[in-house]
Amino acid sequence: MITPEQQAQLEKLMRHALSLAGHGPITGGNPQVGCVLVDATGQIVAEGWHHGAGTPHAEVDALAKLGAGDVDASELGGSATGTGVRHVAAGLTAVVTLEPCNHHGRTGPCAQALLDAGVSRVVYAVPDPGPDSGGGAERLRDGGVEVIAGIARAEAEEFLHSWLTATRLQRPHVTVKWASTLDGRAAAADGTSQWITGTAARQHVHEQRARADAIVVGTGTVLADDPSLTARGDAGELLEWQPQPVVLGRREIPADAQLRQHPEKLRQIDGSDLDAALSELFEAGIRRVFVEGGPTIASAFIAAGLADELLIYLAPKLLGGPQVALGELGVSTMAEAKDLSITELRPLGNDVLIVARPATETRA
Repeated sequence: MITPEQQAQLEKLMRHALSLAGHGPITGGNPQVGCVLVDATGQIVAEGWHHGAGTPHAEVDALAKLGAGDVDASELGGSATGTGVRHVAAGLTAVVTLEPCNHHGRTGPCAQALLDAGVSRVVYAVPDPGPDSGGGAERLRDGGVEVIAGIARAEAEEFLHSWLTATRLQRPHVTVKWASTLDGRAAAADGTSQWITGTAARQHVHEQRARADAIVVGTGTVLADDPSLTARGDAGELLEWQPQPVVLGRREIPADAQLRQHPEKLRQIDGSDLDAALSELFEAGIRRVFVEGGPTIASAFIAAGLADELLIYLAPKLLGGPQVALGELGVSTMAEAKDLSITELRPLGNDVLIVARPATETRA
């Protein structure tokens, strides 16, 4: 049992670990994780974070910074005992944003690395829901390490929302985006839609593209608009990270379509079964999907209950007419309305961004 003072100190350390986690890439399939190592007085003696797939995990990154002579991250994978890395962290507490992993992937299990390093206590925020990677806490307890779980869990859950959703559901986290006028129109009666929103909102969309593993549209959008689906900066330059373009539908994509010039390889999937499409993307390592098609594909994801988050860019314009932002959702009466919880309202120039999630969302 920890005292309120100890709880407050651990929460402060966990928030710092979360800030460290933010230095790591949000794309690439792995969670953003931070770790701090503290001594008996509560002073931080080392810290680290996960720098991306194939690199040392946050715990190992922190252990490697303890100044233990020739110790490096490759010796801290938990696969070898009896090496010079044992007890390098004797008596220290590890504060980690996610339960230390318990499996051999590209690196060894972090739970074993912490055991080998001799830590006396491990504090983490969120249990690892991975069917293969979970169970690190039990392994640590079996090894005689004190384990405290759930410190600043709500903050960590929000920080890891997309990765946790993907891991728990075993499909990519899906964000559905659209831009519309205040009266819910995505285009004028003649089909023109450029530009509903201003430059600030459009640049924000590019930033969101760069936070996704894949960007998804339907063949209708490709044939009608010939989009490039790249993530670009203010001056039109390509950003460092580019989402993989994914097109749902059977119609052939023209050889001269802009998507054929995308930096990442185009993937086309039969969109008649969205669950199957998402499963295929998950198996390919994609954890964050950004749906940016027209009303048909947006409505399909929402109607199927597969939209984990909505990004709605509202412009102070009125168009009227038939070109609505969403189509049929399978709702015939008010009692069947799909309730949402608004998580963010943000002005973007003269426009407003609304971020919402299904109100019925539950967390394991």
